[in-house]
Amino acid sequence: MVGAILILAAFAAQQFQRLAAETKTYQMLNLIGGFCLLIAAIQARLYGFILLEGSWTVVSAWGVWRLAHSKSGVR
Repeated sequence: MVGAILILAAFAAQQFQRLAAETKTYQMLNLIGGFCLLIAAIQARLYGFILLEGSWTVVSAWGVWRLAHSKSGVR
């Protein structure tokens, strides 16, 4: 439940222009939320959701890494 709330909070904040997608906060909410949902999917052996949330987590981790290593350093 926590994972879904984190992802939905990031999505809603971005849609209402309260949070840009190119921020560490947005990416971290997606990373942590996706990881929580991935763990739940693994425990329930829901293979489609394992694929979905595993991909979500990997892409979000890449976003966090990219922002952490950007030339400006702060976004």
